[in-house]
Amino acid sequence: MEISNEPSNHTYEKYSIVQPSMEKFTEDDSTSQPKVAASRSTTLVSNGCVDFRGRTADKQTTGGWKASPFIIVNEVAERLAFFAIAVNMVAYLVFEMRQSLPSAATHVTDWIGAAYVLTLLGAFLADAYLGRFKTIIIFSCVYAVGMVLLTLSASIDSLRPPPCTEKPCIKATDGQTAFLYGALALIALGTGGIKPCVSSFGADQFDEADEEEVQKKYGFFNWFFLAINMGALLGITLMVYIQEKKGWAWGFGVPTASMVCSIIILGAGIRRYRYQKPMGSPFSRFLQVIVASMRNHFRGVEVGRKDQLYEVKTEESDILGARKLPHTAQYRFLDKAALVTDPEANAKNRWRLCTVTQVEEFKSFIRILPVWASTIALSISYSQLSTFFVSKARVMDRSLGPNFDIPAGSIPVFSAINALILVPIYEKLVVPFLRKRNGQPRGMTSLQRMGIGLFISIFAMASAALVEKKRRDDSNPSSMSVFWLFPQFFLIGSAEVFTYVGQLEFFYDEATDGTRSISSAMFLSEIGIGSWLSTALVKIIERATGGEEKGWLRNDLNKSRLDYFYWILTGINLVNLSVYLWVAWSYKGRGADLGSVRDELVVELGGEMKREDDDDREGDQFKSVML
Repeated sequence: MEISNEPSNHTYEKYSIVQPSMEKFTEDDSTSQPKVAASRSTTLVSNGCVDFRGRTADKQTTGGWKASPFIIVNEVAERLAFFAIAVNMVAYLVFEMRQSLPSAATHVTDWIGAAYVLTLLGAFLADAYLGRFKTIIIFSCVYAVGMVLLTLSASIDSLRPPPCTEKPCIKATDGQTAFLYGALALIALGTGGIKPCVSSFGADQFDEADEEEVQKKYGFFNWFFLAINMGALLGITLMVYIQEKKGWAWGFGVPTASMVCSIIILGAGIRRYRYQKPMGSPFSRFLQVIVASMRNHFRGVEVGRKDQLYEVKTEESDILGARKLPHTAQYRFLDKAALVTDPEANAKNRWRLCTVTQVEEFKSFIRILPVWASTIALSISYSQLSTFFVSKARVMDRSLGPNFDIPAGSIPVFSAINALILVPIYEKLVVPFLRKRNGQPRGMTSLQRMGIGLFISIFAMASAALVEKKRRDDSNPSSMSVFWLFPQFFLIGSAEVFTYVGQLEFFYDEATDGTRSISSAMFLSEIGIGSWLSTALVKIIERATGGEEKGWLRNDLNKSRLDYFYWILTGINLVNLSVYLWVAWSYKGRGADLGSVRDELVVELGGEMKREDDDDREGDQFKSVML
């Protein structure tokens, strides 16, 4: 199915709600029998997705759980590679590249931050030019090249400092450091291209107009999160064990092979996928709305009646492949971008006149920003899992029986394993129970789920502070069992289970057809920004308390005051939860103003309808629980 980029029949029309096009398509209308065409049309998707030949996708042969397993297995393999690096990199920088512990920790959080902030670039390319599948494949190859270079860094002696035989140890040269950082940069770039597209590509396999497929889509989000944790679990157990027993070359070489396998696995499902065509740059459309609204504002134009707003007459919007959006009253200033002030003006010049759908697309993006900003604090706490949490485990008693010590890098298994337990329980037991009680298809709204996760994160960091104080006050801190860390790992993992899946659902549901990848990237960029904020917080505390030799955060953890650092994070999480509750309480989503639109249609039809004063469903259900 080819969709023209140029809208036809551009006229100024009175605004009304237009349902997505349900036009029926067949493979070859000129040769197919009418009955066959009619039968096949009932199985075609309604969201504009096509199959690998470019035809409108058929539900019988594409998408759903026929395609999703390839995506889920791909995610397991990719996450295995990423976490195998993340939990080992601090140790690699300290023991192999001769960096100090605080410096190594901040370098790793900076790297993780860059990987997730670069998701904005990957999302932009996917939405504007490449499409999600091509973006995943291309950046997976970039990722694999970075993994190969990292393996070479661990395998070739000239790319690392010589073994330390006497103090002070010889540090890595600029060339050795540059080679390693180049490999990590390619891995970060690859992660940035892959991550915002995989979950959205998986969700594209389910048609939102099909009630049965909608329910399966929410199940996909839960199982996708399970895949992330399965990959993490393998990365921090099997891969760390291989690194401990076989050395760094094997520790990075096996994840490299895993990454190559993930590309092959994803490619194996080409015939089964549904593909969304690129819809152009959403950032360009956002900028057009800002320019057009500002232009009319400075000309003294005031927002008038809704029938003065411009929309194309075609069944679909003039955004390639996107459905029309109903007008909402929120952020009325932006409506000036769609206000018809000169009927003789060029209706195709979007820098002067935007459509209602284009304005509403930008409004939808703006609405999610407060929720996005008020959930970043969890990422600050979660970044400790691969840095100070693991470093602390390294100086504790990790013995498990007389002949086996748990690798320090495997301790985050306490966090990953609870997701493997909680997600199936939540999906199979909790959701059906809650659905019967409150009628919510997902058991609870995504806003409620995120709020629970943020609440748990407070206790996670408080637990970390209490355990660290007990460890430090012990006469022999190194004799304390590593299993004392279980509560903080378990709680931070539980917080992630609730918040991460809630974010997956929320940012996908609130996105419009043309902003799916960008919306996913916004949520993933939280992890990156949280990692950078963690780095900034470490640097501030380090300088304010006396540096690496005398401050709270030293090379010697037994002389550090990590408990003070964790109490600061507890306070940040508590303040953040308060802000989030206010944001969630007042949140209005894309359906918030449909009541007023419904009234307009009733008036136009000459009928009467009792108007309910409703907020967005998410906000109302969040409030009902809080009350």
